[in-house]
Amino acid sequence: MALTATNNTQISNILKELQPKLSGQVYTDDLMRALYATDASVYREYPAGVAYPKDEADIVAIVAFCNQHRIPIIPRAAGTSLAGQCVGTGLVVDVSRYMTRVLDWNPETGVVWVQPGVVRDELNALVVQDGWFFGPNTSTANRCMLGGMVGNNSSGSTSVKYGVTRDKVLAIRAVLANGDVHEFAAHNQNYEPHPVEKALLEWAADPSLCEEMQTQLPKSSIHRRNTGYALEALVPNWDAKGKESTINIAKLLCGSEGTLSISTAIQLQLDPLPPAHMVLLAAHFYSISDCMKATVQAMQHAPYACELMDKTILDCTKENIEQRENRFFVAGDPAAILILEMRADTAAQLEIEVAALEATLNNHTAAYSTVHIAAEDAAKVWNLRAAGLGLLANLPGTQKALACIEDTAVALEDLPAYIEEFEALMRQFGQKAVYYAHAGAGEIHLRPILDLRTEAGLRHFREISAASAALVKKYRGSLSGEHGDGRVRAEFLPDMVGARLYRVFCDIKQLFDPNGILNPGKIVAAAPMDTQLREDPDHPLVPMTTFMHFGGATGYHAAAEKCNGSGDCRKLAGNGTMCPSYQATREEKHTTRARANALREYIRNADTREKAMANPDLKEVMELCISCKGCKRECPSNVDMSTLKAEWQYQYYQTHNRPLRDIVFAQLDRISPIASFFAPLANAPQRVPLLRRWLQQSLGISEKRQLPEFAGKTWLDYYHKHRQAKTPPSPKGKVVLFFDEFTNFQDVNVGIAALKLLWYLGYQVLHIPHVGSGRAQLSKGFLKTARKRADANVKAFSRAISADVPLIGVEPSAILSFRDEYPKLVSEKLRDKATALQPHCLLIDEFLAQELKAKRLTAKDFPQVQGHVQLHGHCHQKAISTLRYTKEILQAAGLTTTLIPSGCCGMAGSFGY
Repeated sequence: MALTATNNTQISNILKELQPKLSGQVYTDDLMRALYATDASVYREYPAGVAYPKDEADIVAIVAFCNQHRIPIIPRAAGTSLAGQCVGTGLVVDVSRYMTRVLDWNPETGVVWVQPGVVRDELNALVVQDGWFFGPNTSTANRCMLGGMVGNNSSGSTSVKYGVTRDKVLAIRAVLANGDVHEFAAHNQNYEPHPVEKALLEWAADPSLCEEMQTQLPKSSIHRRNTGYALEALVPNWDAKGKESTINIAKLLCGSEGTLSISTAIQLQLDPLPPAHMVLLAAHFYSISDCMKATVQAMQHAPYACELMDKTILDCTKENIEQRENRFFVAGDPAAILILEMRADTAAQLEIEVAALEATLNNHTAAYSTVHIAAEDAAKVWNLRAAGLGLLANLPGTQKALACIEDTAVALEDLPAYIEEFEALMRQFGQKAVYYAHAGAGEIHLRPILDLRTEAGLRHFREISAASAALVKKYRGSLSGEHGDGRVRAEFLPDMVGARLYRVFCDIKQLFDPNGILNPGKIVAAAPMDTQLREDPDHPLVPMTTFMHFGGATGYHAAAEKCNGSGDCRKLAGNGTMCPSYQATREEKHTTRARANALREYIRNADTREKAMANPDLKEVMELCISCKGCKRECPSNVDMSTLKAEWQYQYYQTHNRPLRDIVFAQLDRISPIASFFAPLANAPQRVPLLRRWLQQSLGISEKRQLPEFAGKTWLDYYHKHRQAKTPPSPKGKVVLFFDEFTNFQDVNVGIAALKLLWYLGYQVLHIPHVGSGRAQLSKGFLKTARKRADANVKAFSRAISADVPLIGVEPSAILSFRDEYPKLVSEKLRDKATALQPHCLLIDEFLAQELKAKRLTAKDFPQVQGHVQLHGHCHQKAISTLRYTKEILQAAGLTTTLIPSGCCGMAGSFGY
């Protein structure tokens, strides 16, 4: 299925000639082009191909080839840009897979050389042991890359203390548009300037340029200033304060969005680690206006961070599994919360500084509550704040909070008046915007809530952007504070900086890139900001008939659309569960984002939805989703790829033959009783190498895997044999036990242990005849069979199960199906019953933790043991429940417990991957 225009297809054919010139890879297939057609912004534009360069030589070859054929180049790292920097026609050059090395590190000076694909948090993990860190800290810090941070001149929550990326850059080694490789650094006695630099310095010598800058550029007190190119790098003393006189063209390249050169190595000056003693204050306000006025007061105390979250963001956290647990500090129902981070070298000094800040908040602002948050809980608060962008995708309905005016920054003293005027402006458009982020830096991420699939929404998109630009100009603010101009703001640059300085921007672009191949249409010569949108009135959400219930005719498409491209699924090992296949391969196509992008793009472009779901390209991106459900919890937008995959599998195999292995595993709950009855025979392949090898090869199972053995006596056999003798005469309560198909026939010892524990603690354990959970069928997309299981179980349990008599399970993926998939899976007439059953279906540790909280159990009731446990949890348990309950039970039994910050072990689905 062709996804691009004819000329782009021709370019794709030309790009195939590039592959022999590279040690990396070039892809020109429809799938890769579709995956790279979007970033985290509202834009979409199909590239002709995607290249993964391995080194500088590859980038030199790419530039030469693209110059020869006049093919645009779109440099890209993690693809989390919000202004459309990473979309365009031509060739995407993705440095995130191979160019990921720290090249040189000096722990004495804190100076480091990195390739552009190094992740910010990974750099910090390397240097923290030597007492250093990279200060600028974006909300995407666990997956954003230094090349992207340089391209956008990123700043983040700590800029009030540590400045922006430009402040940390010492030198940049880059490939220019003519193929030259040059190391741009501060001019000194031995520095040999490039001809481009000489020309720039001649321009900068014109005194009228400095005069123009003093009247047209944002106020010099605004340190978040990405409006156009950084002319202050050419005229360091333009604001007449003479803060810096050294000229360093590397500073100009910061914030240039890949339009002037392609970085291959970046030299950074890191910061010493901040003071160790820390506390957060969460100041609560009943209005945005009160919060803005308080910000000016609070910043007099020099906090290390000063961040805002408004009611819209806070309300979105209620619908996110992970972020619900991070709301512990929220008092009442505030219109806004200001999070202030205070640090000091000693606890005594910190106490003095926090007391002074709190006195200011209580006596000179309208804060109705100030909540202290200890250092050990600070990560939860910053996690909540960092999730803000993704959480906005959870706004109900088709209207979304859009990134178009979200990057404005003004001088701190102007902030209250600016926000007051902005609110009045929004009222003119019938809007109530979303407010969050960097209040202390004079930058609030302001987002209107619009539906670009309506004519009115599209019209307001432009009108609000233009009106916002005019308001920013009135206050001499920066239209682009940290997210850049890209496609969304570049159109307004002539109005923001005046005709003279805009011509300088164009001259700089022409000087560096005379053929216009480097990320064209960004910063200068931009297309209208309301073109090439991901959503518009010509592309409504399309109806699609699905087997599972996704909430209305467009439910499946809307579920995929929830992905906003923020790239949380690109975080690497040690930062959570999602996405295991990306963590293993570091290929974009194996991210949750890629799967969501592929789904919506193919559904959008196919003649019929059935053709879209049958497309082999979708199989390529879906195949390595192992249904760990990490995205259901960790994705701020709540993209549930496991459920989307189950539906896709069902649709795909309506027109394709099923693999034998899928058929076998999907019948596991039928095979298991027979195999258990003939256990010695069923387990024989484990002991006969040739037979085992033949069976595993037939089913496509790695020979490194050990097949599960079947028990001769089942868990249910044990229950019936011992039930009468073990049931306590005066039980504390009743529970119904779910004898899942995995524990019942394979992990019988686990089930027996659960029974013994429940009886020991004094509970009556009931059994209601039931069928398997349907988990194996769900994991392979056998939805008709899975529905039969779900329907039967809802009928079996709905009358007997309640808050007083819950349904208890041992295997997370089985019992949690009742809470997760069943309401979407069951027949329509049973949907209400399945929904009513959800809250009463518990893992055994959840149940016991509830009993402890209700004081029907105490720690003394548990058999006491000594020792330390390190706990690795099941992915489904982490996604839908929490490991906190398991930890509480182990601690009640006398064990000290540490949660391992592990990802997916691969035991979901078909016994590992």
